[in-house]
Amino acid sequence: MTDRHSSLFAKGLMAGAAMALALACPAFAQDGPIKIGVLEDQSGDFAAATMVKVHAIQLAAKEINDAGGIDGRPVELVVYDTQSDNRRFQEFMRRVLQSDKVDAVFAGFSSASREAYRPIVNQFDGLAFYNNQYEGGVCDSNMIVTGAVPEQQFSTLIPWMMEEYGPNVYTIAADYNFGQISAEWVRQIVEENGGNMVGEEFIPLGVSQFGQTIQNIQAADADFVVTLIVGAAQASYYEQAAAANVGLPMASSVNVGQGYEHKRFNPPSLANMYVTTNYIEEIDTPASKAFVEKFHGMFPDETYINQEAANSYIAMYLYKQMVERAGSTDHDAIRAVIAEGDVCFEGPSGNTCLDPQSQHMSHTIYLAKVGDDHSITFPKVWEDIKPYWLGEAGCDLTKSDPSAQYTPSSPPPAQ
Repeated sequence: MTDRHSSLFAKGLMAGAAMALALACPAFAQDGPIKIGVLEDQSGDFAAATMVKVHAIQLAAKEINDAGGIDGRPVELVVYDTQSDNRRFQEFMRRVLQSDKVDAVFAGFSSASREAYRPIVNQFDGLAFYNNQYEGGVCDSNMIVTGAVPEQQFSTLIPWMMEEYGPNVYTIAADYNFGQISAEWVRQIVEENGGNMVGEEFIPLGVSQFGQTIQNIQAADADFVVTLIVGAAQASYYEQAAAANVGLPMASSVNVGQGYEHKRFNPPSLANMYVTTNYIEEIDTPASKAFVEKFHGMFPDETYINQEAANSYIAMYLYKQMVERAGSTDHDAIRAVIAEGDVCFEGPSGNTCLDPQSQHMSHTIYLAKVGDDHSITFPKVWEDIKPYWLGEAGCDLTKSDPSAQYTPSSPPPAQ
């Protein structure tokens, strides 16, 4: 995909004009298509984890159009390759909102990209879906977040790891807002559960050599390592750590579920990694199997179906439901539907529901364990874990919209 966008219509992959879509689907209403912007990294550092998001959106759009569209109107996807470049997120977000006049935008992998475009969404009163696991804390009525957040992933994962392996924790994290805020959550939960932080390092994006970090971990009295590293360069850590015989269990909220490192790297470099995720393709349920089968039916060469793909697919159906309940793509009407509650979808990861206060999703959280041969097992599953922290901390988008991001050390102001 180049910088020049393509519009993807009822049959999913063919570019063309809106008139061609109308001719192909004469049963659609004559109000024109519902346009959804798709700003995702199809090239660049994060592409391995994000191209599948585009495919998931295309799959859902095809299914929705084949079934008659949204409220009788066809879905038209306006797709740009953001190339893992935050400046392109800003450029293309302005373009889809100002020139393309999309009704909603599905955008972004990294938290840095989200924070680069979020002021533009607010400036134009757009509606953006962020379909990623992330560090949490965004309280913004222009954002709907379908990915899992720390109170869902770390409040389950960290106590389980401490009980299983011991109280001494070493964290390595990407040095930007995702890694910094996620590490803050880890630190807080470790302390709340009587554990000890024996080390914490923040690694600049793009770093691929971890010799000193590995020496630091080996010198510490750690029982397990929390890895919050992202992107192709930082993923080099795993094979380097395995070659150095670090030998410690690993815990993560971001690996495997996003970047399928257990598939990309040779065993046993990810052995004894534990990840809390709301979806990966190994989940052995009828809904997951059906999702994987139809995904590969449309995209037979898909490498791996990650949690962001499931989140993006779910988001398309949530948006369909909201528009049809509102009878409009008007953002105020959609927000009124969200405030009513009961915006839910039974999808590949189980039942998910949108919290009206924070506009984040409840999820089933799966504890995925990577074996010596990089096979996946699920020693624990937590049902219906709510995104509780923002609402408890004071974010209530049904009453006010601060358009801010909060952290455990910087919560919303008292009402």
